[in-house]
Amino acid sequence: MNNDLKRPVRVLVAKVGLDGHDRGAKVIATSLRDAGMEVIYTGLRQTAEMVVNTALQEDVDAIGISILSGAHNTVFPKVMQLMKEKGLTDVLLTGGGIIPDEDMKVLQEAGVGKLFAPGAPTSEIATYITDWVKEHRNFV
Repeated sequence: MNNDLKRPVRVLVAKVGLDGHDRGAKVIATSLRDAGMEVIYTGLRQTAEMVVNTALQEDVDAIGISILSGAHNTVFPKVMQLMKEKGLTDVLLTGGGIIPDEDMKVLQEAGVGKLFAPGAPTSEIATYITDWVKEHRNFV
């Protein structure tokens, strides 16, 4: 994918909490890499603090959280709060997993980016991230 940017989009893919299922996260990480992005995958059982600190250290454009545990209403707000505290106000927070539509709507209204349900086309996810980064990040 030619993203017309001066460097590849950098994405952190994370699994937060005790959720031990990471097959979907690995599929997304691979598909984003195949789309020309630089992908950092944190592995399982990360804390919100670990994810945000890694995002800061790696200078990422986007954080994608995969969540299947039902803790999305806790995890996303906590990550958003830490991102604000660390000055990551121009980094996309997106994700997906088992998240009811109503909860997706509430999270998006609170500032989380688009959330994707299982089965979402990986090309749609890659396009969304690239378009968001083009619009919101300063590539000099």
